[in-house]
Amino acid sequence: MKPRLRHVADLAGVSQATVSRVLNDRPGVAAATRREVLAALHQLGYEPAGLSPARARGLVGLIVPELDNPAFPRFAQALESRLAAEGLTTVLCTSTPSGMREGDYLDVLLDHAVTGIVIISGEAADTTADHDRYHDLRARGVPTILVNGRPDDLDLPAVSVDHAAAGRKVVAHLASLGHRRLGLALGPRRYLPSQEFLAGFEAGLERAGLASDPALISETFYGIEGGHAAGARLLQAGATAIVCASDRMALGAMRSVRELSLSVPDDVSVTGFDDAGPNAYVHPPLTSLRQPFESMSAAVVRMLMTRTADQDADTSELRFQPELIVRSSTGPSRHLRELVAGTAVT
Repeated sequence: MKPRLRHVADLAGVSQATVSRVLNDRPGVAAATRREVLAALHQLGYEPAGLSPARARGLVGLIVPELDNPAFPRFAQALESRLAAEGLTTVLCTSTPSGMREGDYLDVLLDHAVTGIVIISGEAADTTADHDRYHDLRARGVPTILVNGRPDDLDLPAVSVDHAAAGRKVVAHLASLGHRRLGLALGPRRYLPSQEFLAGFEAGLERAGLASDPALISETFYGIEGGHAAGARLLQAGATAIVCASDRMALGAMRSVRELSLSVPDDVSVTGFDDAGPNAYVHPPLTSLRQPFESMSAAVVRMLMTRTADQDADTSELRFQPELIVRSSTGPSRHLRELVAGTAVT
């Protein structure tokens, strides 16, 4: 196993931040401490590949979790074209449970001394994952940008869509249509975007004067199958509208509605998230919260170029607002239609 930053820090008896300062030849480290760190580096054979003069100019590693979700090819295409305009070539790495994992790709990219790395919805977004790899990248001086998921303890620049704002917006839309039983098909809660989306959803309910009901929140996995399972549970709990954390989940939820001989949106409204696929052409066309892929990708490339030129550049997180794209999968609740028609039972 290749030594990591925490191994050096443990051997030298210092923090990872101190090791990083020594590797990057920064001030603020006592001479004796610096000698201890250098001795630990030598003893463990730690190779700061990112600082090597042999770094392969022109290659940028792009790591995505999958390609089945249209959101990730959209990001990859937008990033590739912008990187190409900067004279950079994209190396696309798809991290999957059954194939190479994110850490494996990072090893390969570091061995090739790439110019920079972009990680979309990576392990940084998983609150249960080991984040030592990212501290390693920072210490090695490899320009790295995180997309949609950066914990507070990582000093790396990041670009994210505002998932909390997405939750608030979709609840406001459905509440305005008279829906009072809003179900949420949520991705695994260990992921930061899921936590933020849930917080926004619950804040939206409070603003609309609606109570939060645990029975109307279904944690599942991203994908059509996950949305289908969550949809069935939420319908059984009496949801008249189902908010989904991805468009693919929404497709599964719509199927669960039809399997009960109900219709979208006459009986149940359904919304998605991403708006990366052919949502205007499904039946009915899917209301979704659109990620601004182009604007976010442009920001990633600007950050990457800035970090390439200056490792001390700003490491803040830029947040982009999602856009609610209203289509035919959402409509007035049955109760609201009956009120308008004057036939509601009070």
